[in-house]
Amino acid sequence: MVEAHPKIVVVVPTYNERENLPILVGRLAELGMPNLHVLVVDDNSPDGTGEVADKLAAESDGRISVLHRTEKDGLGRAYVAGMTRALDEGADVVVQMDADLSHPHTAVPVMVEQLLTTDASVVLGSRYVPGGSTASEWPWHRKALSAWANFYVNAILELGVKDATAGFKAWEAGALRGVDLESVHSNGYSFQVEMNYRVVKQGLRISEVPIRFEERVEGMSKMSLDVQLESALAPWKLRFGKDKEQ
Repeated sequence: MVEAHPKIVVVVPTYNERENLPILVGRLAELGMPNLHVLVVDDNSPDGTGEVADKLAAESDGRISVLHRTEKDGLGRAYVAGMTRALDEGADVVVQMDADLSHPHTAVPVMVEQLLTTDASVVLGSRYVPGGSTASEWPWHRKALSAWANFYVNAILELGVKDATAGFKAWEAGALRGVDLESVHSNGYSFQVEMNYRVVKQGLRISEVPIRFEERVEGMSKMSLDVQLESALAPWKLRFGKDKEQ
């Protein structure tokens, strides 16, 4: 059993998020959750996000820390680095969350509570369970593509979750250690799928809580053709035992 106030570390990868990061950090602080920490993983953002993060950390009384990486080599690598640091520093719960304000901060306490009071090893903030929704600004074809991607992934991998590509998750530390982070090579959306697949293969349970996914507030989406292609191929690589290939 973890302590009454488990150490919760929210891992937030950033690349050119200087406008959004202070807002997110402020919202997380307003939750008033005891022993909540934020670890910003910045990929050498040219817009100065790293410097903004350092300033926030200096003013945070130890609740915010920054991991500076020298290059931008993908969301998956940033999460692996941040999660590894969080575990090394004694996290009981690790939350992964985007910096672009698309994930509702108010869901964090709900996700953590479900993680700590049920047999779930991972809790997803889900767009596709009852009560969940996607951004109203999304055009119909983007909503259709997202829904199809989840159907496609589950048809191949049988993950048993509604939102297989979700990037908003709360992890029990033991489950995260069991995933073997060092051997995870996926990036982008396929990183989320591979992590879920590894959890399911261990016989652990993933649960979902509904969220409303919002469109990013400032900046540009990081979705590229390369990321889309990798995401399409990833379930097949995992299904046929090639999940440790680069």
